[in-house]
Amino acid sequence: MSNASAGTRPPRHGLARVLSKLGLCSRSQGQSWVRAGRVRVNGKVVLDPEFPVVQGRDRISVDEQAASQEARVYIALNKPRGLVVSASDEQGRATVYSLLQDADLPWLGPVGRLDKASEGLLLLTNDTAWAAGITNPVSGKEKTYHVQVRGTPTDEVCQAVLRGIEDGGEMLAARRVSLLRQGPRHAWLEVVLDEGRNRHIRRMFGALGHDVVRLVRVAIGDLALGTLAKGAWRPLSPDEIAALRPDGKFRIPLVTYCASAAHRADWPTVQTVRRIDPINGKEPGS
Repeated sequence: MSNASAGTRPPRHGLARVLSKLGLCSRSQGQSWVRAGRVRVNGKVVLDPEFPVVQGRDRISVDEQAASQEARVYIALNKPRGLVVSASDEQGRATVYSLLQDADLPWLGPVGRLDKASEGLLLLTNDTAWAAGITNPVSGKEKTYHVQVRGTPTDEVCQAVLRGIEDGGEMLAARRVSLLRQGPRHAWLEVVLDEGRNRHIRRMFGALGHDVVRLVRVAIGDLALGTLAKGAWRPLSPDEIAALRPDGKFRIPLVTYCASAAHRADWPTVQTVRRIDPINGKEPGS
């Protein structure tokens, strides 16, 4: 075969990855499906999740049903405290998916994480490439949090957070930090991260003697939590979806979830970032 012919050969990807790119499941779920013998390629059962296939050329089926690309779905959810961001939990704890159980939605994966004790803006989608762009520490979007800590952090503490704190062999730092308000025992801070490690903010302030009491994600990029009720969700608009891409552009054709009037009756319109105090619902200084 000539080099020219080889150069035009369509790209191959592992079978589990292709199932995920189709928006049918997460990659780990795809691996489980393949190993369980539920997936066929060109009519034959394949048990290797890394089996190379060409998306759009090879015929893939799951449980003898053709695997076609799901309509892309992008939603924002206001995660309450006490829920785990996972499709299932080995310890039997309630998950954020309990908030979606009555919705007619395809499989959706979380864009990043919020730990059980944290709350606020969580995105879910079956567009894995879009999600990866948001969470990428180089090209992704900043995440803004309102954080209640014990005590009142000094300027020296805030500078240390900006320089970075080493914890467990990892360097944890914030891009920006500012004081929203303070009292005799607690303070509220606004913290902006450009990447998020496991329990990033809790570990950072805990190492400096200021344990986190409450943590609320209020924005991802310019998409703000706004007045979306706790435990409620809504689809993103095409403009919001495009704004969260690294290049800020639309992808045509763009297919998004269209909810019934009953579902969307109480949805607020999310504006660009407004710094809303998570306690009184007002902007600082208002």
